[in-house]
Order: sequence, then C-alpha cells, then structure tokens
Amino acid sequence: MKAMVFAAGLGTRLRPLTDDRPKALVELDGRTLLEIVLARLRTFRIQEVVVNVHHFADKLVEYLNAKNNFGMQVHISREETLLDTGGGLRKAASLLLGGSGPAEEPILIHNVDVISTIDLARTEQAHQANHALATLAVQDRETSRYLVFDENDQLCGRRLGRDATAEIVRPSRHVNALAFSGIHIVSPRLLSMLTGEGAFSIIDSYLRLAAKGETIHAFRADEFYWRDVGRLEDLQQAERDLKKEDSKQAM
Repeated sequence: MKAMVFAAGLGTRLRPLTDDRPKALVELDGRTLLEIVLARLRTFRIQEVVVNVHHFADKLVEYLNAKNNFGMQVHISREETLLDTGGGLRKAASLLLGGSGPAEEPILIHNVDVISTIDLARTEQAHQANHALATLAVQDRETSRYLVFDENDQLCGRRLGRDATAEIVRPSRHVNALAFSGIHIVSPRLLSMLTGEGAFSIIDSYLRLAAKGETIHAFRADEFYWRDVGRLEDLQQAERDLKKEDSKQAM
C-alpha cells in the first residue's frame, strides 16, 4: 500500500511555531509531526509515500533529504497555491499511480497533524472486504463537522455541529453522525473521479460520489487514541498524553 501525507497547510492555528517552519516540522515530544506519521506508516510496512508541500516547502524538502527520507521512497508534490485535500490529491495522482507496486493497490491518506493509534492494517482489511471506493476512519466524539452514515456504515451526508440539520445526499431511515479522523484509504480509481478544479475538498467529492451510489464506507475507530494537533492547545495536550502513557509503561 502507498500513502499520501497532507502536509501543505499554513498551520496558522499553530503560530508562532509555524512562523518560520511548515506545520509538518513542528515538534511533539522531540520529534517532528512528519517523522511521527512516517514512522507509523513504516510500522504498517508502507515504504512509498507522497508528501504535498507549500508553506516553507524548501525547508521540508531539505529536512527529508537530511534524514535520508527516513529510509522510505518519498515523492514531493509541490503546490504553488494551496489546493485543499481534494485538489491536493488530484495533483498528486500521477505520483501515486506511478512507482512500484500493483496498480490496483489502495492508497492510505493521512493528515500530518493527526496523532493516533488507529490500526491501519484493520482499516485496510475493512476497505478490501467492503470493496469500497474509500474507507474513512471515524469516531463517535464531539466535533464541529460530522459525517453522516446509514445503518450499513455507508456515507450519506454531513452535518455542521451536533444539532444542525444534516445535508443528506442519499436518503436513509437511520443515520449516525460521526467524526472523521483525517485518516482514509482509497481505491486508485477514485483519482480519476476527482473532477474539481483548483482547490476543493475531498469530502465534497466523497458526498458527490456517495450520491451516485459509490461505496464510501466508515471504519469505526472508537477504541483507538486520536488527536488533531493542529492547534497549540491540542499539541500541548498530546504531549501530556504521551508523558502519561510513558509513565504507565514504566510502572
């Protein structure tokens, strides 16, 4: 399985840490966010990865070169203007479809500012078992933006906030609002279905394709640790969480 790491964002919520570096090079417990994500990918035997870059792009490239790409095959997708998740994935398509490995192998997508213990192997197994176009790791937790799934864990809409009216793209008698983790696995055939131009959200594409009957499936990841560290307070909380876990293991 190949992977793409979304690392091109400006990291405005992490200022002043991102005033002189890309978000991916912000450190958590002595390691950069990019190093943490790449280490997780290697744990699941992923060796080929595309990283998109924009903010302080040259610093990120220099960092990877200095680290010998952490022993991985790393391709860089440069974005002169930010393309959001859908546009970024579409721009990187040729890099993801080229290289080694079978053409039909799935692609793991991982936000660089997400720290988790979500089992990527189990996520891939669910993706393959459901013959899904995309499989989204989700959790039952509070968020400002929910994805809505039907009784078969198929994407059917989204909702802003807990009490807002849901936007339903595929009617269902029973729906469940869940929080997306920023970790997903997609079939390579998705890449040719991304029809947006310039900057656009991958979630918009998922909803459009779900409305057409494509299988956009949920992988329930409630049992796993997860934190978005895109804000200073969340980065600090993740550091406390790591210290707490280290102290438990030392007992």
